[in-house]
Amino acid sequence: MAIKILASEVASKIAAGEVIERPASVIKELIENCLDAAATQIAVEAQGGGVELIKVSDNGTGIASSELELAFHRYATSKIGDLEDLERISSLGFRGEALPSIAAVADVEVLTKTPSHPTADYICLRNGEVVRRETRARAQGTTVTVNRLFRHFPARLKFLKSTSTENGHIANLVSQYALAFPEVRFSLTLDGRGSIGSPGDGDLRQAVSAIYGPELAQVMLKIEHRDGLAKVSGLIGPPASARSSRNWLSFFVNRRWVRSALLIRATTEAYRGLLPDGKHPVVVINVWLPPQELDVNIHPAKAEVKFCHEQAVFGEVRKAIEQALARTPIPASPKAVPFWPGYGQWQSPRMIMDNEPVFAVAQLPTMELPVLRILGQMAGTYIIAEGPDGLYLIDQHAAHERILYDRILGQLSRREVEVQGLLEPITMELSPREEETLRSIMESLVEFGFSIEPFGNRSYLIRAIPALMAAADIVDTVTILLDTLSGKGGRDSWEEKIAQSLACHGSIRAGQQLSSEEMSELVKQLEQTGQPRACPHGRSTMIHLSSHRLEKEFGRIG
Repeated sequence: MAIKILASEVASKIAAGEVIERPASVIKELIENCLDAAATQIAVEAQGGGVELIKVSDNGTGIASSELELAFHRYATSKIGDLEDLERISSLGFRGEALPSIAAVADVEVLTKTPSHPTADYICLRNGEVVRRETRARAQGTTVTVNRLFRHFPARLKFLKSTSTENGHIANLVSQYALAFPEVRFSLTLDGRGSIGSPGDGDLRQAVSAIYGPELAQVMLKIEHRDGLAKVSGLIGPPASARSSRNWLSFFVNRRWVRSALLIRATTEAYRGLLPDGKHPVVVINVWLPPQELDVNIHPAKAEVKFCHEQAVFGEVRKAIEQALARTPIPASPKAVPFWPGYGQWQSPRMIMDNEPVFAVAQLPTMELPVLRILGQMAGTYIIAEGPDGLYLIDQHAAHERILYDRILGQLSRREVEVQGLLEPITMELSPREEETLRSIMESLVEFGFSIEPFGNRSYLIRAIPALMAAADIVDTVTILLDTLSGKGGRDSWEEKIAQSLACHGSIRAGQQLSSEEMSELVKQLEQTGQPRACPHGRSTMIHLSSHRLEKEFGRIG
């Protein structure tokens, strides 16, 4: 095919694809324009996950009447003037593509008023072209309304998730900007109901309270560090507040919300030894650098930045977190019990030489278990059993997980879920993103035996739980569930993950001493499951040392 210059309408669609991935992308661009216009109040409204309607209003400086139409031309911007400006960008939006990209994939209306103009200007665009312009009444500021996003792009609509998932992305986005700009009052309305309302009083702890709840906000530790190139400030959670996903890591570079592998590594290093495996801290961290020390133009949606001196930034962020953690007495996480106490991983000299493992994962041609005789328990974690073909070490937690998982799915298929009512309901405070996830999976949770009902602004009461969870940490289990299922999969996937999570949190823990009767009953129930040799996550429930291998190790055979 011959090389040719793309038609302007085709080029605009490509630019739109770079900037506008989903409804939350539109809201991100519009919020950044509000902040660059010195707004102190920003109201966001979305309907149908942002596909039907997006409306963003502010009280900023507005757009001059003579510049309103120009704002929808490609590369039109008030934020950079020459090449030198690209090296010292301090605004949030600057690419000059956001408004025309939005207008290329949706119907757009703008109502705006500057302080010096007596009336507000209104324009309406269809397919990127102005079809109506008039004057109206409005207080100072700007309102941008986006209707029928991707209406003419069915392929793009096909890749969007459910309304609740898209609402979750929107809630998370507005939450991040409320944390980045605590002096700005943010509000979010999703399908007619209020979701977020930050105070806008300039206090980061109050902003955290509005997003994550007052309990977490009260225990977070303040960081304030300036010792070199970067200034680091914000709030970090103590290890006890750790979560099961990285959704609670918020990083802002010169107040720009970014994804940064470098900042994640610095945070992980600072918390090393304080968190168990699979847990991540809650952090809200601002990194301040001279504009010339970073490149913010490396990502179409401005979601990533490149640091000129990466190691310096890495070291200062880690040091800032470590200093805050050092000021608070924090018990370290318990160390894992060695497989053979005092020796670490045991190996015989012969195994090292012939590279043949002494213990093998129990993967035999049949999934059934042989008749096992319980010999005892090791390290409060492994059940030692003898079978006709050798020795078995059974992981009691993984084994119980398999038992409960099969039981849960069996009850669900028979619609005979055992429910435990709570004498006193448990109160949960949710973040906006967690609330959207809860709304999307509520029907599935009810089928599993949960009774959860609203109790004020983003507060919920848990009144009943699946009976097998009676000994579990209910709030922790539900929180991990919401983190795990946030924005992922559909109903079938949810049911499997809910069953896995309930089985994990309801099962016997490693380190729990069991009586001979309890061990025998556990192994008996494991034998009756469909896949006794693997837990629901695919991890082996046991390892096997054959009689032949034992004889070989002790030199009884060659």
